[in-house]
Amino acid sequence: MIRFSVLLCLALAVAGCSTPEEPANRLEKANVLPLALDDSYQVRKIQQNTYDNTVVQPATISEAANFERLRTYWGAIQSYEYAQRNGNYYNFFWRAKNTSDVTVRFEYRQAALNNYVMAKERYYPGVRGSRKSPFEVTGDEFLESGRVTAWRVLLIVDGKIVALRQSYMWN
Repeated sequence: MIRFSVLLCLALAVAGCSTPEEPANRLEKANVLPLALDDSYQVRKIQQNTYDNTVVQPATISEAANFERLRTYWGAIQSYEYAQRNGNYYNFFWRAKNTSDVTVRFEYRQAALNNYVMAKERYYPGVRGSRKSPFEVTGDEFLESGRVTAWRVLLIVDGKIVALRQSYMWN
């Protein structure tokens, strides 16, 4: 029993020391890369949410959806803070079967920008296994340019696209 409580305290201490992930790096220009698809890399699942407190949200019975919305706005007190949290949120779940340096690039188009492609990246050195990469288009970026109308996510290894997924509006 004592051994279990010591392990539990140790696990809680380690979990408490973990830091939140850094914001994604925004690219000035999304350069075109060669396509070299590899079955060792996969984009497995995508979660996407849009929160905008200026639009009346439809009532939902889903407690999970309500919880996510409340979690996003948690701690916001002033209307400015709520406005900065409005936007599009994406979680991309992906897998690498081989140990390698992977860059996850999120490319997207926004309503006010028409066909101009914006991009953000996250770099993962020496990864293997399953990972989650969160991206968000919020704050002034969302307020000025509008909602995301089309997107795609790329897994890049050695300057080549090894896996990708895209929305049906991406062309």
